[in-house]
Amino acid sequence: MKFLSFIEQAMPRLGLLTEDDTVIDLTAMLAASPDHRLPFMPANVSELIALGEPGMRAVSACLDRHLDAGQSGLKLADVQIAAPLLMKKNVFCVGRNYRDHIIEGNLARGRPADQFPTAIEFFTKPPTAVVGHLAKVRRHADLTDSLDYEAELAIVIGRRGCDISRDAALDHVFGYTIVNDITARDLQQRHGQWFKGKGLDTSCPMGPVVVHRSAIPNANDLAISLTVNGELRQSDNTASMIFDVPAIIEQLSAGMTLEPGDVIATGTPKGVGFAMTPPVCLQPGDVVSATVQHIGTLTNTLSKE
Repeated sequence: MKFLSFIEQAMPRLGLLTEDDTVIDLTAMLAASPDHRLPFMPANVSELIALGEPGMRAVSACLDRHLDAGQSGLKLADVQIAAPLLMKKNVFCVGRNYRDHIIEGNLARGRPADQFPTAIEFFTKPPTAVVGHLAKVRRHADLTDSLDYEAELAIVIGRRGCDISRDAALDHVFGYTIVNDITARDLQQRHGQWFKGKGLDTSCPMGPVVVHRSAIPNANDLAISLTVNGELRQSDNTASMIFDVPAIIEQLSAGMTLEPGDVIATGTPKGVGFAMTPPVCLQPGDVVSATVQHIGTLTNTLSKE
């Protein structure tokens, strides 16, 4: 199942995207159900996750009745899509997780090509960085001369846990989404750590949907790509990750509690702009589309400001 958050008549709604690009209003459907027995009506994906298994059971029951009744939904093209999750915490991110991306970054910075991390490199992006599908991304021309893109598979946590073992890691996953880790390379370099260069407002496009884990049998084998104005820049497979999804959850949760609705971006493949010869930066009007197999395409446009 593909869940999304959208706006209908100025009100937030939880939706389900069908294979024919129809959006079913789950908020309205659950509210109309006589036997949902939920403590509140979810109006976004975060609230659905907070409801746990009772929420998923209620959704499944409502969908069965919806299909039996032959009811129609909304056309995706007519829906205002919002960021799927309301972030209460920073977005967790993994740096340098694809071998070829590490090599291109090392060479661009004059380092030995085979200098690889021995442990996962974690950083975060603040909630103020998160925007949704088709939202504008600020150019921040007054702050940076080197705005870049990074297509990433993102894990969405569904169950609370600390010190999660590798074997139990996937039991804590609700589903997966797409993140574009927009990065100001000069700020990243200047400040000596990654938070400032990766934490600017609108620098974390996310969505357009969260796909339930049941629909993705193997998150470690998904095609991932990115285009700028239709030109292919990144193309790889999550099988190329040095640290896979269970390893990321295991290492991040060691001594640190993960909570429902937390998001973990898993790193980006080769093909980023700063490693091109010569380096290529994002400019106003650029249309950036990140695609992950079985999830969809996240598209955003660079604004002038």
